[in-house]
Amino acid sequence: MSPASSSTASNAPPDRALPKWAEPLLLLGPTGIWLGLLLVIPTLLILELSLVPGIRPGQVVNPSGLDNYALIFQPIYLQVLGRSLFFALGTTIICLLLGFPVAYWIAVMVPKRWQNLLLVGFVLPLWTSSLLRSYAWITILRPTGVINSLLNGVGLPSFDILNRSPAVLVGMSYSLLPYMVLILYASLEKLDRQLLEAAADLGAAPSQVFWRVTVPQTLPGITAGALLVFITGLGDFVDPELLGGASSMTAARLIYNQFLGATQNWGFGSALSSLLILAVSLAIALLLKYGDRSASNV
Repeated sequence: MSPASSSTASNAPPDRALPKWAEPLLLLGPTGIWLGLLLVIPTLLILELSLVPGIRPGQVVNPSGLDNYALIFQPIYLQVLGRSLFFALGTTIICLLLGFPVAYWIAVMVPKRWQNLLLVGFVLPLWTSSLLRSYAWITILRPTGVINSLLNGVGLPSFDILNRSPAVLVGMSYSLLPYMVLILYASLEKLDRQLLEAAADLGAAPSQVFWRVTVPQTLPGITAGALLVFITGLGDFVDPELLGGASSMTAARLIYNQFLGATQNWGFGSALSSLLILAVSLAIALLLKYGDRSASNV
């Protein structure tokens, strides 16, 4: 064999066992199968059931119209959806107002060696069951609970918010606040300190520095955190069920009643589920479309 042919043979690419286009499929295949079996197929089944008016367990599935979706627009069900939006939006606002100062303090003011420890301590409640946390708030907020006992001990009147909307907002905010803090911390950690110093040197007031420098830089994190809390709060079941009482019916509890309650109307429950899935999908699509744009404009 000549030296030229030997060099050509040594530089030849090795034989591939699989085509190049099949390698990504091999890597993504297990995840795709998992998502297809546990997410895509169940979602399609729910969509099919939503087109069957009044279907119950054991009946033949025969999609025939949009009657279940028309039922959603009855005033009583619109009130339930409005209450769910109120809880989700109120929880998002509370978590943002409480979480931003905490995340800013940890990311900007705390020394680096203590930041991870503080983050672990702040998310430590997430290591316990959400059901256990809700029962703990029942113990705290009930008429003979910790807060009212302290108020009565100092001569102040007690307040009763258990089984009402404020108790639901308290429980949901407590459960979802760590998620907001973690996302905001990740965004505030990348804050350009030189811009803050430059704004202060130019005579900007602290409020102007916050609104014109800090907020624009962290806007993608604020949007992502608010969206995560809103979506999670929209589908929360445990806190409204345990802390809100019978007068705090939400969309999640209404869907539960349609599948496992006394009514057993799977078609209407599937229509409600499809509506929530559509709302969440639109919110995520808006975040993916405009979140990167807002980040690039900072």
